[in-house]
Amino acid sequence: MMEMFSNSAVWGALGAIIVANILLSGDNAVVIAMAAKSLAPEQKKKAIFWGSAAAIVMRVVLTVVAVQLLTTPYLKMIGAVLLLYIGVDLLKSGEEGDDESIKAHSTMGAAIRTILVADLVMSLDNVLAVAAAADKAPEAYRMTLLIIGLVLSIPLIIVGSTLLMKVMEKFPIIITLGAALLGWLAGTMFVTDPAVAGWFTKNVANAEMLAGGLGAVIVVALGMYLVKKAKKH
Repeated sequence: MMEMFSNSAVWGALGAIIVANILLSGDNAVVIAMAAKSLAPEQKKKAIFWGSAAAIVMRVVLTVVAVQLLTTPYLKMIGAVLLLYIGVDLLKSGEEGDDESIKAHSTMGAAIRTILVADLVMSLDNVLAVAAAADKAPEAYRMTLLIIGLVLSIPLIIVGSTLLMKVMEKFPIIITLGAALLGWLAGTMFVTDPAVAGWFTKNVANAEMLAGGLGAVIVVALGMYLVKKAKKH
């Protein structure tokens, strides 16, 4: 272990992993906060803890197999569609504010299920950045660094989601911004799928930016439409 941390490349890789986790924990925190928002007060902390813990375990496992998974055509496209659905559903549930909305995520189990599905989709993309950071270190130390970095991300996700939930209560616009973020992630995932990435790279300038923007617009527009439609009825 001492030999590992005497290597400057290891420190550089660990630093890159920590930075990547700080950046990538934001979208996980958004989903957790939005899903737990409508729970009873005594259930919110439990949902945040268990949802966050399961998300971290899932990310650790996916880190090992993500590179192989993401070379499978259409997998990211399927994930993008799921993420669009989750973004619309969370926006609708968060904005309605009526009994039907509260019922949508009124149980801790339902909230955690939403968190897990969203984290599964996002982790497919997120772990690539972490794996790329670990690649800077000697091969013998890479898996150890990945585990250390991912464990460090636990408090980031838990604290981040707790703070976001409090902010959402004061500034509901955060719910809309969070849904837009999920739409953005969905759009960028879609155009980076191995089945279509080459075509988009050759034929569409700034494809990820455009697709991300389109995904954000779709989620917010569709979510708000469904909210208005539900209120009319």
